[in-house]
Amino acid sequence: MLGSATRILTSHAGSLPRPAHLTARYAARARGEPTDATEIARLGAAAVRRAVAEQIAAGVDVINNGEQQRDSFVLYLRQRLTGLGGVGTRLPVAELAAYPKFAAAWRGDVDRREAVSNRERLPKCIGALTYLGQPELTAEVGAFTAALADNAGRYVESFLTAPSPGILAAIVRNEHYASLADYLAAIGAALQVEYEAIVAAGFLLQIDAPDLALERHGSFQHRPLREFQAFVELVIATINRALRNIPRDKVRLHVCWGNYESPHDCDVPLADILPLIGRANVGALYLPFANPRHAHEIHLLRASPLAEDQLLIAGVIDPLTNFVEHPLTVADRLERAAAAIGDPRRLVAATDCGFDTSAGMGRVTEDVVWAKLRALSEGAKIASRRLFANPSS
Repeated sequence: MLGSATRILTSHAGSLPRPAHLTARYAARARGEPTDATEIARLGAAAVRRAVAEQIAAGVDVINNGEQQRDSFVLYLRQRLTGLGGVGTRLPVAELAAYPKFAAAWRGDVDRREAVSNRERLPKCIGALTYLGQPELTAEVGAFTAALADNAGRYVESFLTAPSPGILAAIVRNEHYASLADYLAAIGAALQVEYEAIVAAGFLLQIDAPDLALERHGSFQHRPLREFQAFVELVIATINRALRNIPRDKVRLHVCWGNYESPHDCDVPLADILPLIGRANVGALYLPFANPRHAHEIHLLRASPLAEDQLLIAGVIDPLTNFVEHPLTVADRLERAAAAIGDPRRLVAATDCGFDTSAGMGRVTEDVVWAKLRALSEGAKIASRRLFANPSS
């Protein structure tokens, strides 16, 4: 994983808008309706090429496939794991009870969407988990590799995402394993196959772990903070076991409080989890600092510094609003991040989270997404001129 001695590189969290016709097919499949798997595969591969081209046109350095061949950042595992079935439920996030008028408006918006939900029509864990997703992952790697070959020399690095064991455990209710520890261990062992395959294919691995912050106001909202922190510790230990054969400089860990617009005033403070997530054996910690609830917490990295060999991927673009950030605002945010870690060479500029983490659920229109990524690139250039003695373009 590369930092830069001459400029701040740019990246993003992974999910990018899917074409409407592809989203419609994913939503139909999630509802249990008949779909043409061959056609979905064809449309997904075509969407990857477009996502790669748009990232490069926007000036993004560290790019991915936009998660175009997945219907969700985590529930795509319905097609890749044994042991999932039935219909599960998930506890609503805490702020919905605190703000009933907001909750009604939010649910109304969700109900109107042609989308795949990470909260509705959920499977349960009803049997032993094993990974059988090699064909889907091979197709995903092949489509991305082909798209990258068409753009050789126009990007710096490439990555693919995979979920944390903890977010799957939080979303998919366990009805098979004797304990949460056993359940997480089984998920970790299954996901280890995907983690290692991604890195073996030549990509960086990004582990998406919203559970490490989100589940405090989700699954653990009625329980003591210490119980949630124990969950975080258990998930981090599970991740580290799953990464034991992967060099840490090939892995970036993305932590967030949930990719949805809401009051978020029930969020766990970063101070309560940062020392715990800092135990992850990864080369980069990826945190959101553009949103108005957590932007101030960048200063915590002074008191709880990253390891000397770690990068900070700092969210400086909000993926939940159609405001296009001014490049000077982006540059200011990056300067604060660089000051917090003490070294701009270890800083990568990014979005707070994905733009369409579950197909059709994104709040930002596609044209604005590309404008936001251009603003990210332009802001990183401005910050680079300010922070480096001899910045490169």
